[in-house]
Amino acid sequence: MKQRALISAVLSIAMAAPAAQAAEPRRKPVQVPVEARSKAILTVDGLKFRDLDGNGKLTPYEDWRLSPARRARDLLGRMTLAEKAGQMMHGTLPGRGGELGRSAEGYDMTALAPLIKDLSITSFITRLSLAPAAMAEQSNAVQALAEATRLGIPVTISTDPRNHFHHVLGAGESAAGVTQWPELLGFAALGDARRVRQFATIARREYRAVGIHEALSPQVDLASEPRWSRITGTFGSDPRLSSRLGGAYVQGFQGGARGLGRDGVMTVAKHWVGYGALPDGFDSHSYYGRVAKLTTAELDMHVEAFKGALAAGTAGIMPTYPILSGPTVGGKPIEPYGAGFSHVLLTDLLREKLGFKGIILSDWAITKDCNERCKAPTAEAPQRPQDISMAWGVENLTVEQRYALGIQAGIDQFGGTQDVGPLLNAVKNGSVSEARIDQSVLRILTAKFRQGLFDDPYTDPAKAEAIIADKASHDLAERTQREAQVLLTNRKGLLPFKAGKVWLSGVEAKAAQAAGLTVVTTPEEADFALVRAESPSEMLHPNHFFGSRQKEGRLDFRDGDAAFEAVKQAKAAGKPVVLAIFLDRPAILTNMLDKTDVILGNFGASDAAVFDVLLGRANAKGRLPFELPSSMEAVEAQDPAMPDDSRKPLFKRGDGIVQR
Repeated sequence: MKQRALISAVLSIAMAAPAAQAAEPRRKPVQVPVEARSKAILTVDGLKFRDLDGNGKLTPYEDWRLSPARRARDLLGRMTLAEKAGQMMHGTLPGRGGELGRSAEGYDMTALAPLIKDLSITSFITRLSLAPAAMAEQSNAVQALAEATRLGIPVTISTDPRNHFHHVLGAGESAAGVTQWPELLGFAALGDARRVRQFATIARREYRAVGIHEALSPQVDLASEPRWSRITGTFGSDPRLSSRLGGAYVQGFQGGARGLGRDGVMTVAKHWVGYGALPDGFDSHSYYGRVAKLTTAELDMHVEAFKGALAAGTAGIMPTYPILSGPTVGGKPIEPYGAGFSHVLLTDLLREKLGFKGIILSDWAITKDCNERCKAPTAEAPQRPQDISMAWGVENLTVEQRYALGIQAGIDQFGGTQDVGPLLNAVKNGSVSEARIDQSVLRILTAKFRQGLFDDPYTDPAKAEAIIADKASHDLAERTQREAQVLLTNRKGLLPFKAGKVWLSGVEAKAAQAAGLTVVTTPEEADFALVRAESPSEMLHPNHFFGSRQKEGRLDFRDGDAAFEAVKQAKAAGKPVVLAIFLDRPAILTNMLDKTDVILGNFGASDAAVFDVLLGRANAKGRLPFELPSSMEAVEAQDPAMPDDSRKPLFKRGDGIVQR
């Protein structure tokens, strides 16, 4: 009886529950921000919506009360094939009078209008560096163009990293007024995931304040080859640390622990995978660096570095450029193509084995033809921006065939191109199905809906100024510049120095004077000498576009190097010598040890930040995020795919005198 009564009571509660729920008042949705410039605003049930298709009715994709996935499916069903194809291009916002989109004036709206209106492209990289209010106004002008189109699909504006020190056109940017932090290597030196999240949260606010929605970062490539020119943008040589910090970066930028939030900036973790394993460190932006060599076990190590970003729900992944020679995945050899064309890397490994559901955005220019100036430029005919191509392994295919092969491999969007025609031809000729196009477009549209761009893509220029001027954010960035430095040597406990006379090389005199020091003209007059330098390098490929801009070759200091000569001059004067070196690559410091008293490494720090550490006003808390080899012979003998494997390194990963 008791059991029967219990069952009866449970059934009564279960049957009563729907009635009780129905009796509860339905909560009214909270109005989200909605703004329109050329389309009408609809009022439905007392709520505001944008009439993006201009039909005077609330179409499902306009209804912010619905899920991003449902809105995306509805919009997809209303699009023409040409409009879908446009979504799969990721172009460049043209600047007025600038190279590769850079400009001190703003966007060329006359050149941009047909890209949006006629070709239906709604994803673009920006390379502008304007004051915050002006940057926001330019972004708003872009969105106004997009709003006026048939379906009003908003533009996603992306950027390379713009809050650091290292700037190479086509790989990294600078931006006016934003907080300035060390390179990712500096965060690796601290090993503090919380600090990474703080940085990424601040940068997210700055991006959204000026109308940027997509970060072409983090670069979680494993720094395994010390001569590689792009080490500075990584989290170093430890795959587990790269994974942990990469996950924190994604969480901070995207605004949530498990994916992209409404006020988030979508991240595109890169470069999938093995980019750091380039022989001689020659970057695969250039024809001579198009092949990376590694074993299957080494590939697994490079994959490990991405796992934190994947677990954090990065909305995007960018494949690497080079052909990966040597490894297999599940017993299958990787195809002899750049990674953007590899079904094994993108579908078998990334999507099926690791479960990635987001957008795969190719790196730039993989569908373009590599002409003679691309392969073998000369002084008389150097490589120009229009000659840039990274179609490695598929040089003999047509552009149409490259689109088809990339899509079959798993690409959703092609970076650095606005050439829609060959993709439309591929569908017409049957090499790509419209159903496959729909899969990619659905992913791209869903991200836009998640970020609220269909409801309000505009930003307030006045608020942008205030957000980017936030003192607390700038203070934390300045503090991080100081703490992320690595004190490698401090003979006889010389630090901290007292204010006095200093002889400088590679340092602004104004910075020393602002720190309370007197600048003298000879080392003999000084209490100590300070030499600032970067890691040594050579220009081995001056006629290649990127070869003329990136560091290559040797890592050791030699006679004739400006910094080496300055150190020798100061040493000869018998005064304490400080070498403050930007470790953009793992410098060889062997012949600096006996000529210096203090070696202070940094990964992006102002002169003021360096002086604060030297004068005891701030403490260096970093540890090396990679080893520093002892000789070029040791560098040449190491395995480019294996991190920290040079013979008898001068300093090991993790070395550093942490100041308390």
